[in-house]
Amino acid sequence: MNLLSGALGVIFTFKDRLDIAFILMLAAAVFDFFDGMVARLLDAHSNIGKDLDSLSDMVSFGVLPSMMLFKLMSIQTDSDSIWCYVPLILAIFSGLRLAKFNVDSRQTVNFIGLATPASAMICGSLAYFVSARPSSLLAYWTSGYVFIPVLAVILSALMVSEIPMFSLKIKKSTKGNIVKMKRIAFLTIAMMCFLITIVIHENWSLAILMTLSFYVLMNLVFLVMPNDE
Repeated sequence: MNLLSGALGVIFTFKDRLDIAFILMLAAAVFDFFDGMVARLLDAHSNIGKDLDSLSDMVSFGVLPSMMLFKLMSIQTDSDSIWCYVPLILAIFSGLRLAKFNVDSRQTVNFIGLATPASAMICGSLAYFVSARPSSLLAYWTSGYVFIPVLAVILSALMVSEIPMFSLKIKKSTKGNIVKMKRIAFLTIAMMCFLITIVIHENWSLAILMTLSFYVLMNLVFLVMPNDE
């Protein structure tokens, strides 16, 4: 279902329905989350399941967000410039990220580098918001040839970086109060983002964009802070 949602998302992207494409991305994330949760609860692990999970993520959180940014930039610039193809590097680095994750034993509890779903949600929510609010400041920023390519490069670098990033997945092996505090802080910020979005009567996708942006910023701040975990 994750893979199917991602494939359908690509189809709707090229039909200029970035709103439906993002909803399908969210559906893929839900299927991906419950797949892992059920596997942990039932202790039902297999190499096939692990590889299938990564292959599905590659489509839903690698190919789909890169296609959405490509389409968004094509629409915003009303061109087929070579710069519109820069966001496709997200697909490449998502593949590298997923391959790295599969063989990296350090990432059993938390992440090293930005997870592909988080990167995808930033791209998808941005595309959805701009399509829903074409007169917004974000729409103005994405109307040039700089913002989207730079965003794609930054997210690509973060995915293959060595920056530790806390996971929201609850696992039996999770230890330490610091991780719990980070999760509580993030969830508090997430609720504030949704509340602000409601108060200012903005499109709901802005709340997801702000939440995931704060997630990245939080991890960058924690990187330079002393960690006694």
